[in-house]
Amino acid sequence: MSAVIGIDLGTTYSCIAFMDGQTPVVIPNLEGNNTTPSVVSFIPGGQHLVGLPALRQAISNPYNTIYSVKRLIGKKFNSPEMEQLRDKFPYRMIEAPNGDILIEAAGEIYTPQEISAFVLAYLKQCAENYLGTRVEEAVITVPAYFNDHQRQATKDSASICGLKVLRIINEPTAASLAYGFNTRKNGKVAVYDLGGGTFDITVLEIHDGIFHVLSTSGDTFLGGDDFDNRLIGWLLEEFKKEHGIDLSQDKFALQRIKEAAEKAKRELSFTPETEINLPFICSGPGGSLHIQKKINRAFFENLTRDLVENTLTICQKALKDAGLSASRLDEVILVGGQTRMPLVRQMVAEFFGRQPAARINPDEIVAIGAALQANIIKGSTRDLVLLLDVTPFSLGIETENGGFQKIIERNTTIPARKTMAFTTVENNQRRVRIHVLQGESPKAADNKSLATFELVGIDPAPAGVPQIDVTFEVDADGLLRVSARDVGTGREQKVEI
Repeated sequence: MSAVIGIDLGTTYSCIAFMDGQTPVVIPNLEGNNTTPSVVSFIPGGQHLVGLPALRQAISNPYNTIYSVKRLIGKKFNSPEMEQLRDKFPYRMIEAPNGDILIEAAGEIYTPQEISAFVLAYLKQCAENYLGTRVEEAVITVPAYFNDHQRQATKDSASICGLKVLRIINEPTAASLAYGFNTRKNGKVAVYDLGGGTFDITVLEIHDGIFHVLSTSGDTFLGGDDFDNRLIGWLLEEFKKEHGIDLSQDKFALQRIKEAAEKAKRELSFTPETEINLPFICSGPGGSLHIQKKINRAFFENLTRDLVENTLTICQKALKDAGLSASRLDEVILVGGQTRMPLVRQMVAEFFGRQPAARINPDEIVAIGAALQANIIKGSTRDLVLLLDVTPFSLGIETENGGFQKIIERNTTIPARKTMAFTTVENNQRRVRIHVLQGESPKAADNKSLATFELVGIDPAPAGVPQIDVTFEVDADGLLRVSARDVGTGREQKVEI
């Protein structure tokens, strides 16, 4: 008999959980820890390490140690976000023929999906060792603001390692399930999720076992890594001022600085001051050079305050979309390791006018929610629980003169299906091109292209006479299917994004 688990596949750390009867349990990894670094390191002999052993390779083997791959998954190599990030990683990325990102390590080429599959395979192994049975099915979480490509890429990663995905569920929604299960409260809730690589805010209403998402918003390039990068950038700048040496091109030195910056950030959440001490960071004209800096919490908060402010701007947008003011919320839930930062908790409390709840470990709450959802899908939960999530982006097609016609609006409850009628713009037009997009701009060029396909064989007729029905279907995983049908001939063309 096989077991089913919930997986929080995180940017920096991942977590797994299962339901022991009606009790959620976090599964420890092979080292006995409840969270696993989302890191893969390739070592001589064609072998690879995952988790903490891989993380330990980061300084000695930086070119072949892959981390933060969740920031790459489903992204294009030349996207504006990646142009900003590429130089911050010590490992090498190259462009795939279709424009996607490929990772070069130990003389081999991997997709981000394959790297994530190594992490998932390790988590699967940990669960099987702990439970003493096969694990073949899972509910996997993704950021609420992940687009269609990123969701599909996550499912692909699971398929590579032999996991069947029962459902892709948004991380804040999973957290709200865990919170609702834990408290049995009704009310309006905001889930503030600031993880290692992404930020999400979800506003939902919980009522007698129904979890109804009202709105969601976020930024898939705003997370704990960006707080680290601020401190890394300052250390590099200070070293260059003092010694005239740019360490940003020294991958070994850069990895040591990164590890020290992340450690200092964590310590400043619990102590008012810490020290970064990196002896023999490089050689200069007079011999070995070192980095030794004392950093206090106030300085680090000033360095990163605007990042926290950016999250609150996104929160305001989500509240507006939900038609609520902060005062009408009954609870604010914190999710993600970066929410341990005192400044984050302070500014969230000030924005929402209440102290946020942190009764469940923010590193584990998402995996617990995923395990609950898995139990619900398998019919093993005693209580009736209904989850009504939403699509985070508007979806539609390009129209004449570069316009964008929305067919499914953002924050529409999913699963969703909607059909809209279109027609031809030229006399005797025999084919139409369907360009599928997601975004909020009225201009097609400003939105993200998802797919293009053609419907051919339309009967010749004056412009405006043929009726082309375009149907958009979004499933419970947030994945999109589009079809176009010529009403006159019955011809139809479909694409699964």
